[in-house]
Amino acid sequence: MNLGLGGKVALVTGGARDVGREISLTLAREGAAVAVNYLHSKAEADALLAEIVRLGGRAAAYGADVADHGAVSRMVARIVSDLGRLDVVVNNAGLVAPKLFLETTPEEWRREVDVCLYGVFNVCHAAAPKLAAQKGGRIISIVGDSARVGQQRLGVSAGARGAVLSLTRTLAKEFGRLDITVNALASAGSRPRTPTRNGSRRIASASSPSTRSGGSGSPTTWRRSSPFSPPTSPAGSPGRRSA
Repeated sequence: MNLGLGGKVALVTGGARDVGREISLTLAREGAAVAVNYLHSKAEADALLAEIVRLGGRAAAYGADVADHGAVSRMVARIVSDLGRLDVVVNNAGLVAPKLFLETTPEEWRREVDVCLYGVFNVCHAAAPKLAAQKGGRIISIVGDSARVGQQRLGVSAGARGAVLSLTRTLAKEFGRLDITVNALASAGSRPRTPTRNGSRRIASASSPSTRSGGSGSPTTWRRSSPFSPPTSPAGSPGRRSA
């Protein structure tokens, strides 16, 4: 499927491992140059870059803590300097420490919220002016399904990611006038599922009239859902499917 990403540049936070790695590879296969953000996974990031190059793509790795606004701002500036532009932002970085809520501590809350919520704040705040300067772009935030429906032992991260869904709807309204689409994808993760309405679900942003079901959260599902492809009409326009 051609998503029209040739010549585009995409940033994937937490992009060196697991789901982030698969998103990075999917974007590279679709023709985008990929900026792979990591915190502790330098070896994995370097291996991913080598794989993308073998596929004939272009990529660069950027070590930065998404919870640090200054570090994120410097990273985004470097990406634009190194790769020439920024078109797609995927907020994938996260931190989950499964515990019953009464077993958690305020220090644990703070770190999870810093990464899962403030990390999205920081990346959106740093990247949106770059997208606006280029007359448009896409921001996609990946959350776990617990952000929609709740899940035992994931109260802190689910609460933070639930706030990301609210932020997504708000930024869709604010950024629509800048031709920037803002969306969220709630994935059921690696649990085996057939493609039913209980699997991966795209969350409607402010301009979307409904949600839509997907598959199990695989890159194939994301390619079919096409949240990464460039907008074909102004973001936030009435009745436009923006999730």
